[in-house]
Amino acid sequence: MKKSILFILLLAGTSWLFAEGTPSIIPLPKAFQDKNESFVLDNNVAIHYNDPLLADEAHFLQGKIFDDKGFVLPMGKELKEKSIALILKNDNEPKGAYRLTMSSQSIQIESGSEEGLFNGIISLMQLSQFSSTENIPCWDIEDTPKHGWRGVMLDESRHFFGKEKVKSLLDWMAFYKLNKFHWHLTDEPGWRVEIKKYPLLTYIGGIGNDTDYNAAPTYYTQEDIREIVKYAAERKITVIPEVDMPGHARAANRAYPEFSGGGSERYPNFTFNPGLEGTYSYLTDILKEVDMLFPSQMIHLGGDEVHFGNQQWNDIEGVQRLMAENNYTDLTEVEKYFMVRMADSLYAMGNKFLAWDEMADIPLPVDKTIIFWWRHEKPDYLTKALDRNYPIVLCPRIPLYFDFVQHESHQVGRRWAGAYCELEGVYQFNAEQYTGDRTQQVLGVQANLWTEHIKTPERLDFMTFPRISALAEAAWGTNTDFSGYQERLGDHLSLYREHGIYYFNPFSPKEFVEPAE
Repeated sequence: MKKSILFILLLAGTSWLFAEGTPSIIPLPKAFQDKNESFVLDNNVAIHYNDPLLADEAHFLQGKIFDDKGFVLPMGKELKEKSIALILKNDNEPKGAYRLTMSSQSIQIESGSEEGLFNGIISLMQLSQFSSTENIPCWDIEDTPKHGWRGVMLDESRHFFGKEKVKSLLDWMAFYKLNKFHWHLTDEPGWRVEIKKYPLLTYIGGIGNDTDYNAAPTYYTQEDIREIVKYAAERKITVIPEVDMPGHARAANRAYPEFSGGGSERYPNFTFNPGLEGTYSYLTDILKEVDMLFPSQMIHLGGDEVHFGNQQWNDIEGVQRLMAENNYTDLTEVEKYFMVRMADSLYAMGNKFLAWDEMADIPLPVDKTIIFWWRHEKPDYLTKALDRNYPIVLCPRIPLYFDFVQHESHQVGRRWAGAYCELEGVYQFNAEQYTGDRTQQVLGVQANLWTEHIKTPERLDFMTFPRISALAEAAWGTNTDFSGYQERLGDHLSLYREHGIYYFNPFSPKEFVEPAE
């Protein structure tokens, strides 16, 4: 445990004493009290739960204890003399909130939601992880997240990492109470999701990646995706797929060129054809299969950077006819027409439409639409989205793009006019600096892992850790003391090492060499 000064926090009228230590939990709980005693985790302990809905959470806890300590605790509804009790309450506390109460004889986790109970389990598991023996230090904790959307996006079009690496990322997301996994599955280099009605999307569109145009096809079968979605759900993580359109479509257009809208010299076959009626049926059929794989009822359709490769729309008869019929004066209006139609397809399936901030000013139902603000240099697009009352996810390049380098000595990866995404910048991120008093529209925050410069699992780790822990604290809303976070981070770096994570060490930048790819 890390030592700190003594002070009092007033929370909801209750005085919470921060005794002589701070738990090594990340994200730091909102309020905590050191009990100065230990709970011995041994074979005499049982796991109790008061509601059949909690059987999965109890089983998850049982499995983690077995993995970490090597013994199986019995579980059931009967309360034993020495128990870890999961209590589902009937109240209206914020989703994700929990209370952890510990003594030498009992541990009790209470919440009004299963997600909150899971968060309490994670805090308990972190306390257990950082205990060198079976003696878990006892803390009383009362906690609630600031943001409901605490996300990570992984791009697997540019480089593909496979099921086991995705599951590992989901494990660490759960460990840090991150609950939204945005899965970027289609783009120019490769199409990574099996669509049975259009098998060439993976057989041909799955060929290649960002560094090898002719690499053997890699993709997820529908069974793979169901497995990963289930794995995520067990960790209270929602998986949101992205099928990018109308740009970033080159992989799909290799497979089915009849739906291509062409591109530009630098970005050939970059778009789908918005002037061909069959394009909308084709893409809607794809989205129907995607919808069946992901129960989140949210699909991200991209909508970004279309101007990179829509120049050939000027030469497509159907596009020109569409413009004439609707009195459109430029291609941006065609782009918006396309996205409104595809959004309608999603709404008809009961899905929400998610898109990047280029779509901030199109008129759509605010209760069915989420806008992701990513262009930090274009705050006007955030303002547009706010003015239309859209719910917002904040993921600006600076400081939340994890493909940007994180230290001045690093050579591989991206910078923006010299700026990069250092650990402290991620940690200090808060919504208020961008939205002021309009934070009620902010669903939360998300870090994006684009993989142009991330080819290997080692580099994926290096770019993710430890920044994912700083993201967690910023998303949870306890990011007020960077030096205190650094103290707790030391224990987490040891855990990375124990689990074979090739991480960046901000305290000793030369400990692990920056991977070249």
